[in-house]
Amino acid sequence: MSALVDIPFATADGRQVSLADHAGEVVLVVNVASRCGLTPQYEALQGLHSSLQARGLTVLAFPANNFMGQEPGTDAEIADFCSTQYAVTFPVLAKISVVGDDQHPLYAELTRQAPAAAGTSDFRDNLRAAGIEPTEDPDVLWNFEKFLVSKQGEVVARFAPSVAPDAPEIVRAVEAELAR
Repeated sequence: MSALVDIPFATADGRQVSLADHAGEVVLVVNVASRCGLTPQYEALQGLHSSLQARGLTVLAFPANNFMGQEPGTDAEIADFCSTQYAVTFPVLAKISVVGDDQHPLYAELTRQAPAAAGTSDFRDNLRAAGIEPTEDPDVLWNFEKFLVSKQGEVVARFAPSVAPDAPEIVRAVEAELAR
């Protein structure tokens, strides 16, 4: 098991947990935001979680307000939004920072293990075209970046924000990890 599984983080109700609580599961870690153009990805995240949960997949959503203030709510407001707008049943955790001086240790380790996400160049170009200076690898690029963590607690894939949770490359990667 990697050190990744021992890094504590908080649930929306303030309990301390870690990826060790998901030992033996494949975990898709996603930084989320309620007011982002990619927010409708919650629907596909829920679909993926619902269809593969019985086989050992867990989606963990980490709200983060790092990108243009697109996650301004409290943990309770975020949980309510996810539940009422997208019928989310996977864990939506306490808000954290995924980049910058206050980057959560979980995200520091995720990005250390997987310093680049496939498919980010087009997304970076789109941000620049919109007048937004994007982050550079290994930092998380934007909301809804995805990290696939194996049953052994290692990052095995990282996907750009624009790669939908139900995209073939994510589904294939998840299925491959579930089969191991």
